[in-house]
Amino acid sequence: MAAWAARDDGIVLAIRVTPRGGRDALLAGTGAHLAARIAAAPVDGKGNAALIALVATVFAVPRSAVRLMAGDGARLKRLHVAGDPHALAKIAASLYEAAA
Repeated sequence: MAAWAARDDGIVLAIRVTPRGGRDALLAGTGAHLAARIAAAPVDGKGNAALIALVATVFAVPRSAVRLMAGDGARLKRLHVAGDPHALAKIAASLYEAAA
């Protein structure tokens, strides 16, 4: 899977998470995934909650529009972001453009 894939109702993101990363940031990763650093520890779902909040902020959607699809206890996660797939894909692409 690529770092993101458009769906009819939004996009699916592949994100590799680094917990206790000092600050919350969503960055360009490899071609296969985005990279996220979150300050929260991966304890009692706090890391996943922080990731969902970060993705919602970056993609300018409510937290309820972001859903963890896979990877609850893993570093590599898949999230679904509901909304206009073209606008969301443009935001995801901009993360890579900013890194270049």
